[in-house]
Amino acid sequence: MRQIVLDTETTGIETRDGHRLIEIGAVEMINRRLTGNTYHQFINPEREIEAEAISIHGITNERVANEPVFAEIADAFWDFIRGAELVIHNAPFDVGFIDHETNRLNGARQGAPLGPVKEHCGVLDTLVMARRMHPGQRNSLDALCKRYDIDNGHRVLHGALLDAEILADVYLAMTGGQTALSLDAGDDAGSKTSEAPGEFSVRRLALEPGQLRVSRLSDAELAAHHGKLDGLRAKAGTCVWDALPERLYGTGRSNEA
Repeated sequence: MRQIVLDTETTGIETRDGHRLIEIGAVEMINRRLTGNTYHQFINPEREIEAEAISIHGITNERVANEPVFAEIADAFWDFIRGAELVIHNAPFDVGFIDHETNRLNGARQGAPLGPVKEHCGVLDTLVMARRMHPGQRNSLDALCKRYDIDNGHRVLHGALLDAEILADVYLAMTGGQTALSLDAGDDAGSKTSEAPGEFSVRRLALEPGQLRVSRLSDAELAAHHGKLDGLRAKAGTCVWDALPERLYGTGRSNEA
């Protein structure tokens, strides 16, 4: 499955007020692995950026004055996202701006029209997902980073590519954690390996003896566990759990069953 984690920055909040895209950042994942392929582009919006927006993302009119306009980058951008599932935090905002730019372009474009997004891509909104998972709590990207212990200390201002990279980490944490590990072969406790593209590394923890808590099953939990296995044996005639070495699960299973 190909997914594109995407974020944008804009001149202001509302497309109906004529606001435009000024930055697009996106990272590619295939089967939940970051591939290292990214898309990043600043865009000349052909209008002034609101001061309030600049205070959020730090992108000034001077910064984008010599960047290409959307019409010049549209085909390359669509080639990157077409057919993928887009993973976006507060998707209606970003999708609305992409569709707004595309509709403006299609009016003067020769050849096949581009967009709209939902006709060419799936869309997964991580804000909607977070609200279902954590009702009544703050679910901004910063709040989710704190909740899932994801380092975003380098995020002083918003930036499309940086936010897309952070959102990719948040999304993987929200949906089951990382899927690729690069084990540290070094000797330094607490060090982090250099990461190959699309991989996460394992951070070693320097724990003193007795710091790592081990939880064991209570008698009631152990009895419930054996009852469940007995039910599986009665229904299927066998239970694959019986083939596991007892040291792997430590439940004290006897070999009588």
